[in-house]
Amino acid sequence: MSTGSYYERTDERRFKPTAHASGAWSTDEVHFSPLGGLIVHAIDRHLADRPGERLLLSRISFDILGRLALDECEIRVETIRPGRTIELVEAVALIADRPVVRARAWCLAAIDTAEVAGGEADRLAAPETLAPWRMADLWPGGYIASIDVRPLAPPRPGRTTAWISTPLELVAGEPADPVASFVALVDTANGIAVRQPPKAWTFPNVDLTIHLQRRPEGRWTGLDTTVVFGPTGQGITSTVLHDIHGPVGQAQQILTVRPV
Repeated sequence: MSTGSYYERTDERRFKPTAHASGAWSTDEVHFSPLGGLIVHAIDRHLADRPGERLLLSRISFDILGRLALDECEIRVETIRPGRTIELVEAVALIADRPVVRARAWCLAAIDTAEVAGGEADRLAAPETLAPWRMADLWPGGYIASIDVRPLAPPRPGRTTAWISTPLELVAGEPADPVASFVALVDTANGIAVRQPPKAWTFPNVDLTIHLQRRPEGRWTGLDTTVVFGPTGQGITSTVLHDIHGPVGQAQQILTVRPV
C-alpha cells in the first residue's frame, strides 16, 4: 500500500492535496473523506489555542456547497458561540477563493459520567481477523486506492459493515488528533454499501453529520452502514460508528440519486 499523505501544508491556512486525495466520482476532484478530516484538523488547531480546559468535539456537520476540485484549499476557522463548557465553531473550506464546504462543530466540556454510561451496541469483530476487500474494483481514485477495507461479511446492496484504515498521514509531517484521523475515513460509508452500480446511477452526498458519544481511539474506523433510496431522488446513508473498543457515535448523509 502507498505511503505519504493526503495533504501538504503550503502556509498557515492553505493545503495542497496529493494524488491520494482524488475522488471516486471524479478523479480530478477531492474525495470528501480526507477533506473532512482536514477541516477537523484545522478546528483542532483552533481549539488548542483557546484558553481554559480543552473541550471535546461532539458533533460536526458538513455542508458540501459545490465541486471539490483537486486543488489547493484554504480553511478559515472561527468561534461562533464561545463558552467555558459549550462552544460552537465554524470552519469554511475555500478552493479558488470560493466556499466549497461549510462546517459547524459543537464542542462540549469533558465530565466524568462513567457511572451512568451505557446503551451501546455490541463491538464489531476485530479488523485483524478479517480479510481485505478490493474496494478499488468498484470505485476509482487515489483515496479509495489508499485505504484498507475489511468487511465483516460480503458487502450487500444497501447494507455493509466494514473496518477502514489508512497508512497515510492526513497532513504531511503533522501529527493528527485521533478524532481528525477518524473523521477522515467516515465519508467512505456512502461507498461501501451501494444499492446500485455507480456506473448506472450517481448518489453523491451533499452533507455529512457526525455525532460522537466519546472520543474514538486507534487507527481503525468501523462503519455499520445502511443505505436507503427513496422514490423521488433522495437517499440516506446511516452509519453507526465504531472504534476498536465499541460504538463511538453515528453519521448521516443525504444523497441526491440520479441515473447516469
